[in-house]
Amino acid sequence: MARKFRRVLPECKNGTRPQRYPEDRMMPFASTILLALVLATPQLATPAKEIPVHHAHGSFTVDVHPLTPSPASGISRFTINKTIHGDLEATTIGEMFTGGDPRQGVAGYVAIEMVTGTLAGKHGSFALQHFATMDASGPKMQVIVVPGSGTGELKGIEGTFVIRIEDGKHFYDFDFTLPE
Repeated sequence: MARKFRRVLPECKNGTRPQRYPEDRMMPFASTILLALVLATPQLATPAKEIPVHHAHGSFTVDVHPLTPSPASGISRFTINKTIHGDLEATTIGEMFTGGDPRQGVAGYVAIEMVTGTLAGKHGSFALQHFATMDASGPKMQVIVVPGSGTGELKGIEGTFVIRIEDGKHFYDFDFTLPE
């Protein structure tokens, strides 16, 4: 047979029972709930102004030379310096690391280079980061502007740099944004 227990609350001097949650304990709790609701509510912000994407294209020459010592067996290191013409007039200085066997059609490289020159009438510099592989399915390459690397009038630049090789000549297509 189950027994039911009833809690008997002591009576206060004025004949009433004490509050279950006294007001002085309730205020911090209510403030916490209110703050949580405010933070959880989506903020009504003005929509971000869309930054236009600019396009540059042109050609470049590249000068690549091996560097020694090699960092490890199976990995090679090179200087990679370019002279860029077209919508971007610039020179670059960088380094490239390669691995794999390009003669067998399986290899990869990573590189980083500092570009200094004029783009869209603005002078400054920025870094490009390369990541590329090749295998039986063909070559894959991604070259992006390193976030936060822009200087001078190119501070805040973002973008992707596509390299094409046609008849042994190098060309680029560069989609980029600059803060206004």
